[in-house]
Amino acid sequence: MGSPTITFAGSGDTLGSGGRLQTCIHVDADSTQFLLDCGASSLSALKRHEIDLNSIDAILLTHLHGDHFGGIPFFILDAQLVSKRTDPLLIAGPPGTEERVRAAMDVLFPGLSDVDQAFELSFTELKDQEETELGSLRVTPYRVVHPSGAPPYALRVAFNGNSIAYSGDTEWTDALIDAAHGTDVFICEAYFFDKEVPYHISYDTLRSHYEELECDRTIVTHMSEEMLAHLPDIELEHADDGVQITI
Repeated sequence: MGSPTITFAGSGDTLGSGGRLQTCIHVDADSTQFLLDCGASSLSALKRHEIDLNSIDAILLTHLHGDHFGGIPFFILDAQLVSKRTDPLLIAGPPGTEERVRAAMDVLFPGLSDVDQAFELSFTELKDQEETELGSLRVTPYRVVHPSGAPPYALRVAFNGNSIAYSGDTEWTDALIDAAHGTDVFICEAYFFDKEVPYHISYDTLRSHYEELECDRTIVTHMSEEMLAHLPDIELEHADDGVQITI
C-alpha cells in the first residue's frame, strides 16, 4: 500500500487571485481517490496536472458556492462525452447538494440532469458532526460560518489509518479545533494576512489558534492577492496550484 498523496490541482480563491485556479484538492488514498471541492475551473486544473478523471470515485463538498462546486457540471459532461466513464460517481455535501448540483447542470447545459448516463451518479447529504461511511472513507462534517444557501462545513476525512481535515471557507470557529484534532494534515483557508473580514479567516487569526489544533501539519490555501503578497512573512506551509504532498 502506497503513501496517500494530496494534490492541490486548484488552490485559488473565488476571484482567481494570483492566477490560481479555484479550489480543487485531489486525494489519492490508494484504495480510493476523491476530490475535496470542485470549483468552476476544476476540469482544467485536473487535466493540467494529468489526473485521471475516471479514477475519482467521490467529490466531497464543503459548501455550495460556485468556486467550490461549480466545476461539477463540466466534470459530468466530460465523463459522458470524453472520459467515457462507466464507474459510479458519488457526490457528498451539505443538505441541498443534489438539488443545487442538478440545478447548476441544467442552467449551464439545459437537460444535462436528465441525460441517461453510462455511469451511476449518486448523492449523499452529510449531517453536522455525524460520521458517514462512503466506501473506505469516513467523513465527518463540522458546521462552520460561511453563508452559502446551505449549511457550510469543514470536513474531516479518515481512511486507511490516515486523516485529513479541510476548513472550507469560514471565519474562525472552534469547530475547526474538533475537525483538525489529531489529523495528519489540516488544510485551512487564510484569505487575508491580518485583515479581519466576516466569513473568512486571516492568517494572523489562524496562527493565534495554531496550538489548539493539535494536528501534525497545517497548509494554508484560498488566499487573496493581499495574502499572496505576504507569503514571505508566513511560517506555515502554503498551497500552490500543482503542489503535491505525501502523508
